[in-house]
Amino acid sequence: MSGTRDPSLRAAVRGIGLLGPGLVDWSLGQALLRDPTGWAVAPTVLAAPALLPPAERRRAGAIVKLSMAVADQACTQAGVDPHTLATVFTASSGDAANCHALCEALASAERAVSPTRFTNSVHNAAAGYWHIATTSRAPSSSLCAHDASFGAGLLEALTQSIALGRAVLLVAGDVPYPEPLQGVRPLPDAFGAALLLDATPGAPSLATLTLALSAAPASGCGHAGLDALRAGVPAARCLPLLQALARGGPAALVLDYLDGLSLDVRLEPPHARP
Repeated sequence: MSGTRDPSLRAAVRGIGLLGPGLVDWSLGQALLRDPTGWAVAPTVLAAPALLPPAERRRAGAIVKLSMAVADQACTQAGVDPHTLATVFTASSGDAANCHALCEALASAERAVSPTRFTNSVHNAAAGYWHIATTSRAPSSSLCAHDASFGAGLLEALTQSIALGRAVLLVAGDVPYPEPLQGVRPLPDAFGAALLLDATPGAPSLATLTLALSAAPASGCGHAGLDALRAGVPAARCLPLLQALARGGPAALVLDYLDGLSLDVRLEPPHARP
């Protein structure tokens, strides 16, 4: 109908980061996502973030290490200065080990909480460490939507990029809890991904991503192991999208979101961008 507004969101994907079981980074992981027959489960290795000053590096928990690793990959691939980037960090778990330690402290006779642990208990700790490391004063949002956290982050980052007319770095990550919380909220391993999204006209592009709400069932990865990882870690709900980006070319897929609601995603190669 004439005059009907397009409800979809559109932006260029300029950079990608990846870290998870058997997926050490985007550069090596994209080949395994293109052809999952060569992928095998291996524990996610989290390194101390070289970008952080020594004091902050010592305090950085698993979620900070994971988030900073994938964020740095996406920025490096895109060749952008992270000092200038607005960010959206999304996680269902936050700093899981710190949460466990705080619960232990509060259950003890002394009930004494370490100031450092209290500082790292906030959900935007990973974002804070990233902006400290990059000396960035750009806007930052931190989200949590339980199993829908990746979808919520993707919607937020796209909306911000369109509304603000600037590139936005989306960082999604989850890490397992120690027991006994792990028994209640089991996550098999750490997984993180980052997308640098840019809705400004003429932005450099690896692909153009168009997003709309849907009620269709979510797409799978076509591989039992990757689908188990996708189902087991909320941040890994992005795997079908990363798989399509790794394969290149046009693609249409559906991502998990809320109950009864999913995200319809379409990818176009750079030359096909309107």
